[in-house]
Amino acid sequence: MNAHRELNELLAKLKPQLLDGPFVFCTLDGQAMPAASNLQPRASVMEPEGLSVVLTEAQARDLGLPYEGVFRCITLTVQSSLEAVGLTAAVATALADDGIAANVIAGRHHDHLLVPQAQASEAMQTLRRLSASVR
Repeated sequence: MNAHRELNELLAKLKPQLLDGPFVFCTLDGQAMPAASNLQPRASVMEPEGLSVVLTEAQARDLGLPYEGVFRCITLTVQSSLEAVGLTAAVATALADDGIAANVIAGRHHDHLLVPQAQASEAMQTLRRLSASVR
């Protein structure tokens, strides 16, 4: 499948999908790393403070890892080019205009948004409305 680059085409084909389960952000420092070696995080990024991971809330609780906030993950199923310009800005602006925080993670094929659990349904409506506005 070819990745899309043109913004209006990307927005028209967003097709947001709300994933099951609540997710949380945790930081694994040197002490927590061995206990978490079998984890399969939704996403991870190395930061100066340690390895930040996005886990299911259940995984974090089972490991006794502290976290703040509970989120739902929305995947934009449109396959976007890594060189596409404006998709993140358009999506973030639409959500911000509706008062919804969004933590964006770009994968090789898709973008993923972690939004506050209490606003997940509203975020889906916002994204569908954004997509419909360019069709």
